[in-house]
Amino acid sequence: MVKENKFTIFNIPITKVFAYFIIYSVIGYILETTFALITKGVLESRKSFLYGPFCAIYGLGATAMIVGLQKFNKNNYTLFFGGVLIGSIVEYLVSWIGEMIFKIKWWDYSNMPFNINGRICLTFSIIWGILAIYLMSYFNPKIDKLLDKISLKVLKPLTITLTVFLFLDWVISSFAVQMFYARLSSQKNVELQQSNIILEKYNKLYNENEVVNKIVNTLFSDKVIIKNFPNLKVTTRNGEIILAHDFFPEIEPYYIKLFTPLLDNSFNKENL
Repeated sequence: MVKENKFTIFNIPITKVFAYFIIYSVIGYILETTFALITKGVLESRKSFLYGPFCAIYGLGATAMIVGLQKFNKNNYTLFFGGVLIGSIVEYLVSWIGEMIFKIKWWDYSNMPFNINGRICLTFSIIWGILAIYLMSYFNPKIDKLLDKISLKVLKPLTITLTVFLFLDWVISSFAVQMFYARLSSQKNVELQQSNIILEKYNKLYNENEVVNKIVNTLFSDKVIIKNFPNLKVTTRNGEIILAHDFFPEIEPYYIKLFTPLLDNSFNKENL
């Protein structure tokens, strides 16, 4: 049973906080994969990183909600308001970080009513509020019961190990994507909307270091990137947003196409 109180966030043991992030990241991956199957009829990668089955925005969003909603956990009305507020803030910040730092546009709500900079919109803010009620009143208590059944001697090292793996997966994936951008720049002559210093750094590393070039082309080839991040978007210097797989029409962005869906998937949310 988790009884660690030395390090807590709003009276939640830090081990539990990291466990929430891991668990909900995996749940998000399952949900996103199922969503893609239903709406697009394909089995495709919907994970945030190259190796682990993690959809980080779900882990981040759920963890932020669980921690942040402790002060709102009075009734369904306060939970709904808190969910709208915290969910929208997290979604906006994640989108902003993706665009400003990584130059990746994971989703775009510009065509949806009552949106702010295409990063959040009223529809999804309301959904965050509804999810907050379900999360705090029904689903997360079940997760807590599951975690409380696990000895801290088991849960703590397991959580630390998975957190370290997730961090390394993020670092490797970030490097792989930057090298993918370097290939787009040098081989496809795509002018990306990125810092010249950062782009030149990776271009030089890719083009002038034969060992790095060989490793990157083997482990992080165009096919690997497209298969793992089928909804990855890039922004050109003129502001045009293009799906990365559009530069490689010979590579299928999914693993298996099972059927042609009846539903029209009018928007995609790419994973963190």
